[in-house]
Amino acid sequence: MEDSKKALLSQMDDFNGASDPPPAYDQPKPNRSPLPRPPPLNLPALNNLRSKRVILASQSPRRKQIISFLGLPNLEIIPSKADEDLPKSLGPFEYVLATAQKKAQAVYEQEVNNETLGEPALILAADTIIVDPSTGSILEKPRSEAHHVAMLRSLRDIRNHKVYTALVAMAPLASARDPGYAMETTVEETDVRFDGDVTDDLILAYVRTREGADKAGGYGLQGLGSILVEKIDGSYDNVIGLPLKATLKLIETVVEKADDEEDVLSGDEDLE
Repeated sequence: MEDSKKALLSQMDDFNGASDPPPAYDQPKPNRSPLPRPPPLNLPALNNLRSKRVILASQSPRRKQIISFLGLPNLEIIPSKADEDLPKSLGPFEYVLATAQKKAQAVYEQEVNNETLGEPALILAADTIIVDPSTGSILEKPRSEAHHVAMLRSLRDIRNHKVYTALVAMAPLASARDPGYAMETTVEETDVRFDGDVTDDLILAYVRTREGADKAGGYGLQGLGSILVEKIDGSYDNVIGLPLKATLKLIETVVEKADDEEDVLSGDEDLE
């Protein structure tokens, strides 16, 4: 044991006599530049749109952030002014799809004859709703703090709910034949399970952050609202408001469909 102790003390003496002192605990970390974004996807539909007007018919910053990953430099944000007043008596699927179509068509009619900027090459609209599957009732944005608290308590108590996002893409037809545009739609569905152990105190504290005040269902999965959720089954970004995979597929489909001049020349007048 004595020999081991002497050997250890000898090593410490050697260390203390070294030219380089040990690093300090509070040594500043070297500056690291953030990783650059990867280059944009090299896909024909997206490459075609990068020099043209692309409109997102939504003022949601979350949707804008998600679609920015597709690398469309001329993206414009033009929210629809259409009234979202469809009757809740419609089924959830029909309601969310009809609302998104109404948004897209309103912006299309507004911008298709824009003499200054020219017609847009693509208009994309979306609508997201939260649905209680036990009753089929649709939950949208909370109207007040009390309503917000009651909404989140209800989601906690029923545990499971569904999120539907309807996507609508419109593009002017190259041939300009009636009706003048191609339209593609899809509805994405995600199952969300709330944490049944969330307390009333936590719900109230979350409501008072106001993070969920402008969101369907009253919570934001991408932020603090994630503490309310136990798990999801399906697309994560669908709950945020724009499922990127479905969006890309929709864009590719409508861009191909809008390029219909060869169909006209060949005598194919059917527009699916």
